[in-house]
Amino acid sequence: MARTSPLIARAPGRTEVAVVIAEEHPLAPDLALLFDRHTADMHADTPPESIHMMDRSALVTPAIRFFVLRDGGQPLAMGAFRRIDATHAEIKSMHVLAEARGRGLSKAMLDHLVATARADGFSRLSLETGIQPTFIAARALYARAGFADCPPFEGYCEDPNSVFMTKVLA
Repeated sequence: MARTSPLIARAPGRTEVAVVIAEEHPLAPDLALLFDRHTADMHADTPPESIHMMDRSALVTPAIRFFVLRDGGQPLAMGAFRRIDATHAEIKSMHVLAEARGRGLSKAMLDHLVATARADGFSRLSLETGIQPTFIAARALYARAGFADCPPFEGYCEDPNSVFMTKVLA
């Protein structure tokens, strides 16, 4: 479970690469702030019936791979993907702490999730995100990474507050 990936993202003023993405346990105590902020962001401007985030404990299953991005040991971002079937997975719980944004960490995490899903043999990766202003940057990130709008996929139905996106993994 300890697959790691050194990154090129550096904190301002630092020359060494201290940012690492590794597969971790979602219930690790030092991840509480990430989950608290993720939950607060999801509830900030999304109606409760349109919040599709998974509870932290629900991420503890063999069907989910959960990753944390750390800088100098400090958790700054997280992301996961959930197996839908043998060829299709879904991105879940993508979040970067607000004070760490603007450093390319979201892109680094997304690139890691895509590469890992591809290496795991998935040929399609999908996601659900919101339409609210909070999610504009996320939707743009996903579009730049080659994700395109799609209909709701397994486990979802049409939701006026949701956007569904998918990417074929080559």
